[in-house]
Amino acid sequence: MARQKFQGLLFFGVLICLCVPGFAKAAEAVRALPMTFDSRERITKPDLSGLTRLRFLTTVDFPPFNFIDQDGRLAGFHIDLAREICRVLAIEARCQVQALTFDELLPALGEGQGEAVLSGVKVTPALRRGYGFSRPFMMLPARFTGNRTRMGETLTVAALQGKPVGVVAGTVHEAMAKAFFPTLDRRPFPDRAALMAALKDGSVAAVFGDGVQLGFWTASAEAGGCCAMLPGAYLSEDFLGEGLTVALRKDDAVLKQAIDHALLELSRSGRLNELALRYFPMGLY
Repeated sequence: MARQKFQGLLFFGVLICLCVPGFAKAAEAVRALPMTFDSRERITKPDLSGLTRLRFLTTVDFPPFNFIDQDGRLAGFHIDLAREICRVLAIEARCQVQALTFDELLPALGEGQGEAVLSGVKVTPALRRGYGFSRPFMMLPARFTGNRTRMGETLTVAALQGKPVGVVAGTVHEAMAKAFFPTLDRRPFPDRAALMAALKDGSVAAVFGDGVQLGFWTASAEAGGCCAMLPGAYLSEDFLGEGLTVALRKDDAVLKQAIDHALLELSRSGRLNELALRYFPMGLY
């Protein structure tokens, strides 16, 4: 099962609303995470006295969400989030995190080798028939990154009109760019490596793609300061999915309520945003 990134629908700082199939908007780049819960909502914490343990299954190859740190320990946003969920539920002594390969995660969950998967499993109608999912806790946007030399002093999405903009052919981001920005001069590339090479050498003025990947690449030594993230974060459930969730067994309604309760509390308290800024210091939006 190929790993995919996930995006949702709700966000702050609305700039525009585009008439495309499904709902889509753009937001100013902000450091805070969009709230995925209604701040007035209440989700009761269920009785977990019968829970023997809560084993979160994850991977080691999805940085900064899951990875092995320099001391050889499992680390990342998802790992810290699992610990925070257990803290809110007051079950730290019964919590464990186990790493598997991505393809092993859902089968292991179904076989009872863990109680929850926290590793970016994309929610699909087919998976909903066999598994349960928590409420989304994070949405990862699509964004533009522009070449500083090619774009000059005007590093904005509006300045891209009449300039070539690269996308990876056959991806949801290509389809999203076509729907959101039908007048842009889109240039398809066969893969991400070719896309980023074209951005760096100025063959295209900008590229459109996964905001997390673009953010880390733009700040990397590989980019060499060539480029900058453009203001504006773009999210669409139609193109990019529901958002990051915790996967559970279908019949585990009590644990789902407990995790939803914890995620709501972490979102409301600001702790979820603190974790996001720790692993995404450049900001996602």
